[in-house]
Amino acid sequence: MVSRSAGVLSSGAQAIRAFSYSSPARSALVAFGSAIALFTALLMMPWATSSGASPQLHDAVFTATSAVSVTGLTSVDTAAHWSTAGQVVILAAIQVGGLGIVTISSLLALSVTRQFGVRTRLLAQTGTSAGGLGEVRSLIKTIVISSAVVELVIALILAPRLIAQQGSVGDGIWHAVFYAVSAFNNAGFVLHPDGLAAVAHDPVVFWALICAVFLGSLGFPVLLVLWKHQWHLGRWNLHTRLTVEFSVLLMLAGALGFAVLEWSNVATLGGESVADKLQNSLFASVMMRSGGFAIIEPSDTRSSTMFITDALMFVGGGSVSTAGGVKVTTLAVIFLAFLAEARGQEDTTAHGRALPTSSVRIAVSVAGMGLTLVSASTLALMILTGEDLERTLFESISAFATCGLSTGLSAELEPSGVYLLSGMMFAGRVGIITFATALTMRAQRTRFRLPTERPIIG
Repeated sequence: MVSRSAGVLSSGAQAIRAFSYSSPARSALVAFGSAIALFTALLMMPWATSSGASPQLHDAVFTATSAVSVTGLTSVDTAAHWSTAGQVVILAAIQVGGLGIVTISSLLALSVTRQFGVRTRLLAQTGTSAGGLGEVRSLIKTIVISSAVVELVIALILAPRLIAQQGSVGDGIWHAVFYAVSAFNNAGFVLHPDGLAAVAHDPVVFWALICAVFLGSLGFPVLLVLWKHQWHLGRWNLHTRLTVEFSVLLMLAGALGFAVLEWSNVATLGGESVADKLQNSLFASVMMRSGGFAIIEPSDTRSSTMFITDALMFVGGGSVSTAGGVKVTTLAVIFLAFLAEARGQEDTTAHGRALPTSSVRIAVSVAGMGLTLVSASTLALMILTGEDLERTLFESISAFATCGLSTGLSAELEPSGVYLLSGMMFAGRVGIITFATALTMRAQRTRFRLPTERPIIG
């Protein structure tokens, strides 16, 4: 009996090994899945909860998935339900998810072999979307160094304020470290039972969180270019230009839309001063794109504001960033293709460069697959919960885009709904293209071309 069980386990391990080694994309899929399983097991321990009893499996799975995918959605209150040890596990999961399982695997391989093999470089390239194999080492160094530096600086800024607010040096430092890691990794987890309301009035905390989330959402390839060339715009590559331009544009547009729509809403901005209205609108706009922190509860905003939030969450942040969504460069490429078509131009161009047709095709595919996943998840949640479209759509997009903003629906779901959103967070973090490629058993290449025929469009 034992030998038969051992044989089954051995066969399962061999099947997983064969699946993961068949392509770098599948290796990334297995790496993230393994990380979620590990942190789920840790959170299932009695010492991980404040009550000393093992949590429900679906709550542990949901929290681990949310942390590794740096989302921030929770089915239980992080401050009240989990013990300090459980919160440390969540923090470790956020850091692992933010750095990326692929990056950590590559670093471990480097520490053992002292060099990157071809397979390790291919795996790292898949996980980080590096432009070429030669850029992988520099990009991974940028990921590790920038994460450590930004998180340390933010923690040092937050520590004095949170020590004063908590009334304890130990608690203040712990909260500062947790919020620094959560902010830069765009995770949105909070340790205060009442959310950020207790510290939102402090301008230092307020702006530190905004800066950390925005930097994390730009993407490590952009941070690498900014580190090398600072503000010499002529040396920026096209990806950096498009990411920065559209990130700033979306941030300002989101802040303007939030302010206009919520200006007189007494449940949100109505009773505040003009300066606070503008500040809170900017904060909300930055967090919509994946930060997940909230001073104003989304459920208190108007339906029109929630629609804008849905759109910004779906877009998300920059490629190879701690943010989720279909990415700002995807939106940029689709917009530029639309602009070129409206002008009657054959090529899609930006900043004196022509974009390859494959980039446009991939951008449309990513957006289309994202919309399909969100639509299916929303429909399933409507069936499972009986809720209307507004709340289910908001929660589905937040999970897929690994944003973490919530109308409170996640905490109300039955286990089936919790597992559904866990799958959405996993798909959103691993990446649509990686996820689809990992599930494709073989790549089919044709050695011939079919006759061309143009259908009627529009």
